[in-house]
Amino acid sequence: MLTREHADAFLACLREERYYDAHEALEALWFPVRSRKSPEVLLLKGLINASVSFELHKRGRVHKVDGPWKVYMKYREYLPQLGRLNPLYFELDEAVYAIQRRLNV
Repeated sequence: MLTREHADAFLACLREERYYDAHEALEALWFPVRSRKSPEVLLLKGLINASVSFELHKRGRVHKVDGPWKVYMKYREYLPQLGRLNPLYFELDEAVYAIQRRLNV
């Protein structure tokens, strides 16, 4: 499901600290299939929530970042399985964790 195009859009938004837009870049992929509870759909939901936590931090709503970050951590359990099938997921996870360390979310 995740394509290079979607991954690049998400990564570009993260690099530019446009976390809301990063959320939107993956939501366009996730939204039509959100009712499916497959590992891929859930990991996408987690990545979207990671970007939400960064946006909340950016807006100074630090007390709110923990909730969306926990959603990412919950669904990150699917990363090893999905990353073997589509290494783009490893790239997204690496980028998300770099921001998490920098922001100390």
